Amino acid sequence: MASSITKPKIFSSLFVISPSSTSQPSKSKNSLSFLDNASNSRPIGTLISRNNHVSQRSCPIKSVLEAATATATEIDKKPQNDTASEFPRPRILVSEKLGEAGLEVLRGFGDVECAYELSSDELCAKISVCDALIVRSGTKVSRGVFEAAKGKLKVVGRAGVGIDNVDLAAATEFGCLVVNAPTANTVAAAEHGIALLAAMARNVAQADASIKAGIRRRVRKMRSRLSGKWQRNKYVGVSLVGKTLAVMGFGKVGSEVARRAKGLGMHVIAHDPYAAADRARGVGVELVPFEQAIATADFISLHMPLTPATSKLFNDETFAKMKKGVRIVNVARGGVIDEDALVRALDTGVVAQAALDVFTEEPPPKDSKLVQHENVIVTPHLGASTKEAQEGVAIEIAEAVVGALKGELSATAVNAPMVPPEVLSELAPYVTLAEKLGKLGVQLVAGGSGIKSVKVVYKTARDPDDLDTRLLRAMITKGIIEPISASIINLVNADFTAKQKGLRISEERVVVDASPEFPVDSIEVQISGVESKFASSVSETGDISIEGKVKYGVPYLRCVGGFSVDVSLEGNLILCRQVDQPGMIGRVGNILGEQNVNVSFMSVGRTAQRKKAIMAIGVDEEPNKETLTKIGQVPAIEEFVFLKL
Repeated sequence: MASSITKPKIFSSLFVISPSSTSQPSKSKNSLSFLDNASNSRPIGTLISRNNHVSQRSCPIKSVLEAATATATEIDKKPQNDTASEFPRPRILVSEKLGEAGLEVLRGFGDVECAYELSSDELCAKISVCDALIVRSGTKVSRGVFEAAKGKLKVVGRAGVGIDNVDLAAATEFGCLVVNAPTANTVAAAEHGIALLAAMARNVAQADASIKAGIRRRVRKMRSRLSGKWQRNKYVGVSLVGKTLAVMGFGKVGSEVARRAKGLGMHVIAHDPYAAADRARGVGVELVPFEQAIATADFISLHMPLTPATSKLFNDETFAKMKKGVRIVNVARGGVIDEDALVRALDTGVVAQAALDVFTEEPPPKDSKLVQHENVIVTPHLGASTKEAQEGVAIEIAEAVVGALKGELSATAVNAPMVPPEVLSELAPYVTLAEKLGKLGVQLVAGGSGIKSVKVVYKTARDPDDLDTRLLRAMITKGIIEPISASIINLVNADFTAKQKGLRISEERVVVDASPEFPVDSIEVQISGVESKFASSVSETGDISIEGKVKYGVPYLRCVGGFSVDVSLEGNLILCRQVDQPGMIGRVGNILGEQNVNVSFMSVGRTAQRKKAIMAIGVDEEPNKETLTKIGQVPAIEEFVFLKL
């Protein structure tokens, strides 16, 4: 008899992420190897009311970014305003100046510490007790910061657009969400780009400096004239009307610059490999290849992120392909330009002028040839520096950080897939089902070989292409890995962690005849290449197979191997394969009752009358070893397994 009365075994973690460990990835193994007994399972669940229907209270899907959730039953027992006394307030570190309106939002939710101009060591010393960190562009959030956080840090908020000062790979590995504030400063950045464009074309900065230098000289020498500094002929500019502007990067800021440039009478083209042509046409802009854009433009305005692909994209080779006398504006990121190459292009006249708000190193060195070049005008990263933008950015990033700490997914998350709120709401009960199927599946795996391959089959009545399964896949991964390791899995790091552990998860969408009212009819998890401690869970293909669905907002188990069942996935579960004969429910129920183990539900599924059957028993308490042994000794029971859900 293949009875199972031991706790689930665990696999070694190739990259352990826990509050007490910052282990580095091991290179010795590439599969999930089962080891000793342990479990740090973190139960999650949809908020369920006392009548087992979905609670009408609005709530975020806590399991997406946090491990633990409370049930509505628990919440109903205490006043809503008692949350602070029940749970400690999160600690939020603000390392660069943030608008007061944003700070007020943060203070309403957590304990806020503002500590500016921290060194790297000082930041690492503070971060281990912080749940959230908010930075601008001056703070470098390196891998060392995430390691020093020891799993405590849940979210990093970048008050602005660019996130090149945050190590996204490290954030993802440690399951830390990174959010930015990309919309509040869009108009401010676009306005600054246009301001630099016009100022450069008309030599405003140089002429202003010339006049003021003359006045200062006149004051010093007590002269009545300006010593030849009224140089109208020297600062003759060029017109913008009819000139071609190439917008390199047609995102939020780039498109706003294009709109404003069109209003100035310029012909605008753009290059962006990810922009939609119809959106560009709606602004009156033609999308063109990179080479064409730089070769035909009179003015080039840069609005691209700094990535490995765009780093020093504008270099000697690129400048050589441009129209002689081109003028360049950069309010994006300094690193996209090779600054030494730009100086050479300015000296040879290939580039007539440059207007720069950003630099590779900020602030730039005092002896920077680029900053001191007579054909360059510069500003100290003022793109977002308007009162309105600063206030808007502060509020936007504060709300995103607070939302992340509540377990909500932000629309501005940069290292997690964007899941629209309406999709989150619809998938809420299926998120719970997905994790519980993962937990159930891994407990059915016998020791020996590791889990290497999992297939998830989504059955739906809708168009399969309309089903967004990223969140469900992440929660299945969470259910499989978390109960048997020290890793903390969420939507941010699910795919990364699975890959690190050598776990391959494939997906299939199958159209079935069911109600299209619901996004998913059922979810089936198949684990291949392993042995099962409950032989009845193995399908005809040799895989462990379990299938579940949502009924009345509650996750249910509907199939184990080739046996149909109908049991709620709540509490603990005992599965027994037995000879189908009268009295079995009573006998097992009596054994549990004698040991004061409360039965919450019971269901029997069979292959045929008086043949084989599976009895699924829900219990509130975990039976002791003696109780499980007595169940296994019932003659008609051929095998059984106890599962913690």
